[in-house]
Amino acid sequence: MFYDDEPRGVFFLIDNKSFYASCEAVQRGFNPLKVPLVVLSEAENTNGGLVLATSPAAKKIFHLKANVSRKRDLPIDQRLWIVPPRMNLYIEKNIQINQIFREYAAEEDVWPYSIDESIVDMTHSWRLFGNSPREVARTIQKKIREELGLYTTVGIGDNPVQAKLALDIYAKHTRDFIGEIHYETVSQKIWPISDLTEIWGIGERTARKFNKMGIHTMADLAHYNPYQIKARLGVIGLQLYAVAWGVDRSQLKNKPIVKSQSIGNSQVLPKDYRSQAAIETVIKEIGEQVAARLRHQGKQTQCLALSVGFSYAAIEDTGCSGFSHGLSISATNQDREITEQLHFLFRKYWEGQSVRHVSVYATKLVADNYRELSLFEDGEQQVKHQELNQVIDEIRDRFGFTKLVYARSLTADGTAMKRAGLVGGHNGGNSYG
Repeated sequence: MFYDDEPRGVFFLIDNKSFYASCEAVQRGFNPLKVPLVVLSEAENTNGGLVLATSPAAKKIFHLKANVSRKRDLPIDQRLWIVPPRMNLYIEKNIQINQIFREYAAEEDVWPYSIDESIVDMTHSWRLFGNSPREVARTIQKKIREELGLYTTVGIGDNPVQAKLALDIYAKHTRDFIGEIHYETVSQKIWPISDLTEIWGIGERTARKFNKMGIHTMADLAHYNPYQIKARLGVIGLQLYAVAWGVDRSQLKNKPIVKSQSIGNSQVLPKDYRSQAAIETVIKEIGEQVAARLRHQGKQTQCLALSVGFSYAAIEDTGCSGFSHGLSISATNQDREITEQLHFLFRKYWEGQSVRHVSVYATKLVADNYRELSLFEDGEQQVKHQELNQVIDEIRDRFGFTKLVYARSLTADGTAMKRAGLVGGHNGGNSYG
């Protein structure tokens, strides 16, 4: 492979080590690498509690894996700190960390990749801060450690994909938490990898497909016929073939064009819902939330999709995990019209199974610059409903969602009040305390 024509820069992919657990450790005055601590979500809607993060010490002392999922997997030991999540704290720290990155690179060269990872293009600025990219990476690590108490790992590469692989495969296992991959070291750093699932973008299903083709290492993938790979796995296969060669031609500064925008929301219910009235209460709440988001973004929807996931017991009894159906509608963003259509879909396909998950999505969005009135309803009443929704939105924007809710949401089956205090589906919490 000749790399002369490939884009070459200096990219850092920086990860905050065990981010949620580290934030909680620092807030309690502990060293994030030394205290055994896990972040456990609330138990009421996760069958006993969902583990969101595990500190390095907890993994080492109690032999916990990074993907421990439930409270039942945790040992009963007084040394282990078990704390609830505080999503607002993690968002605050993420903002502070990315602000530090902007001290070393231009605003347009810093891309938050997730709440605990960021891509930083240091191509044009690293020489201002050190004699080598690795030295600059160490400087950034030390600054974050001194100011926020957090440890970071850094992957360095000539392009983003090399930086990502350097982070995932090497940086987390070195003394200085820094790994590097360059075009010249692809054969030494990427090709020997035999566990294909270690590679970003390759899951277990894709790995099995590769294995059936006789591809068991990244070297096998790099030297396989790319036309045959495309025939079996499509464009994704070719992208992974390029990864095997350490090639990434993406231009991060170019914003991707979204073909089909959608607005939606989903919820895992705190218990099995069995009655039609209870389930429709949740569907109504989620539908109204989607409608409010449409109005805030100046959009209307022409297509609604409702997905209902059954409880474990219902799945075992029926062998069906749930249903998902869509419906084309006249353009709208009004609460009543959207919830009526969602209830229609639910009543059409629900056959009495207990429900544990509900999601609603609005697609085929158009600008909210006109109103399509129904010929079968009084025009003045339709306008009044629209004006009422506008007033409700304004009150909630000013005083908060919980200051004005429908009475149905105050019943035992309603979940809107509880969800109003969540961030990303988990407890928002206070930043400090």
